[in-house]
Amino acid sequence: MIQKFIEHGDKIVEFHEKADIYIINTCTVTNISDRKSRQIIRRAKQINPNATIVAVGCYVQVAKQEIENMPEIELCLGTNEKKDIVQHIEEYLSNGKRQSVEDVFESQQYGDFGDITYTEKVRAVVKVQDGCDRFCSYCLIPYARGRVRSRNPQNVVNEIQKIAENGIKEVVITGIHVASYGKDFKQKYQLIDLLEQINQINGIERIRLGSLEPLLIEDDFLKRLKEMHKICHHFHLSLQSGCDATLQRMNRRYTTKQFEQIVQKLRNTYKDVILTTDIIVGFPGETEEEFNETYQFLTQIKFYKTHIFKYSRRSGTKAATMPNQVIDEMKEERSKKLIQLSHQNQEWYHKQFVGKEVEVLIEEKEGEFYKGHTANYVFAKTKANQDRINQIVSGRVEKVNFNELIVENVTNL
Repeated sequence: MIQKFIEHGDKIVEFHEKADIYIINTCTVTNISDRKSRQIIRRAKQINPNATIVAVGCYVQVAKQEIENMPEIELCLGTNEKKDIVQHIEEYLSNGKRQSVEDVFESQQYGDFGDITYTEKVRAVVKVQDGCDRFCSYCLIPYARGRVRSRNPQNVVNEIQKIAENGIKEVVITGIHVASYGKDFKQKYQLIDLLEQINQINGIERIRLGSLEPLLIEDDFLKRLKEMHKICHHFHLSLQSGCDATLQRMNRRYTTKQFEQIVQKLRNTYKDVILTTDIIVGFPGETEEEFNETYQFLTQIKFYKTHIFKYSRRSGTKAATMPNQVIDEMKEERSKKLIQLSHQNQEWYHKQFVGKEVEVLIEEKEGEFYKGHTANYVFAKTKANQDRINQIVSGRVEKVNFNELIVENVTNL
């Protein structure tokens, strides 16, 4: 959306600055994100009471009437209207015409923004897929994003080629349910086929994958993935619970045993692999015994980092009407336990890096240090006597300082 406005000749300013138009890209994944979206909308109107406030995205899509009643908002656009945002705002400013939020389930094709790329950093995030057909019992996302729609592979390749021409070395391939990429194509073409094409693009040195459905990691997928030397050895596998009974109520389509087998395959394939995950605590009906199963499973798997979310009751989902809703105090207590475990695991991993050679893509300079991430997505920093930003350097990990690897004697690759 930013790129669309830049091409239109508009000036982009920081949110706290006075602007003529404020666009709030809303989120609805939790009740908290709904509230934050409303707060930011109100804050924008306070900064400039005469500004045009435009709310777009998922919260608008699932709660159109609720958000339209906010007096601060002039224009609401759903998830499918984003790609034409400049046109919609122009029409509103010229004749007061409001674009209606269409039913997201009516959309059959990926809403491509066109062959444009916007990035402020040394890596670019490239979205290749929208929508989700999984309907997990706690999740509103299918209602906000619609069915699976995959982006034309040639459009993806064209965008990444331009990214490479601009000197960007790393791309992150993402989507709402990226494992479903290609499911809606008439001819067989899957995520692994797209990755093989991206791997051939000159100038791109790292390909990182966004959050993955665990069941995507099948033998053939992993065998082909291993042949791609640009794939980063970091995988975010969305677990949500380490208890089979809870997973079943969540409508997740795997068991802990299957998940464990997938983890083992990845670790057998990549000796330096880093795995991260998501966990929801306090899901309806989660007993102390079920939570302990999750705790033990996480202890056994030993993820590098675990993102903990307290279950958020979402009206319109199956889980919202389930009995035995867990009280907030219990969610908080369980969340703290898992966060502590995650910190312990991360500390253990960092110690394993000391004395080893790592490759770091330098992203920024802060004081005397250049900072960035290793290929398996561990944060690292180093000192250098020359500009290293957007360069991949190699060096030895001397120590760990506040969850950062301190790398010395770096050289360019």
